[in-house]
Amino acid sequence: MGFVIVKKELLGSPQPITPNLLNYTLIHEGESMSNTPPTFAWYVAGKVFKWLKSIGGVKAIAEINYRKAKKLYDFIDNSDFYSNQINPENRSIMNVPFLLLNDNLNNVFLEESNEVGLLALKGHRSVGGMRASIYNGLPEEGVDALLNFMEAFENKYSNV
Repeated sequence: MGFVIVKKELLGSPQPITPNLLNYTLIHEGESMSNTPPTFAWYVAGKVFKWLKSIGGVKAIAEINYRKAKKLYDFIDNSDFYSNQINPENRSIMNVPFLLLNDNLNNVFLEESNEVGLLALKGHRSVGGMRASIYNGLPEEGVDALLNFMEAFENKYSNV
């Protein structure tokens, strides 16, 4: 599902090769849709937008997301046990990849994190390591739980 918000003054001059489905001038003039709307997706989006509005809107969720990412990156950057190879200027606030400096502990980390309900931390198959997805729906307490686990794991295995 996608949303398009276009200033009216930008309508009216589509490229000749623009398919009708993407010709927003035609859609606007016809006051119609080209296909059957995905009603369940709209329903879910409505719930998400209502929740987003209730917490203060896009600005509020952006602040929360930056705060969550900063906590996690700061912990990793200040650790001698974990590492992040991504230049700070290029870091995502949604997916935080990190490595255990001891590769032999990767599977143990995944097993023990799963046991405490921290799921899907395995990194992308092309990169390896770990990846914490901290999307909008993950509350800050979820990042705090991950940080507590990471700290306890480091304390437990730092001499291995």
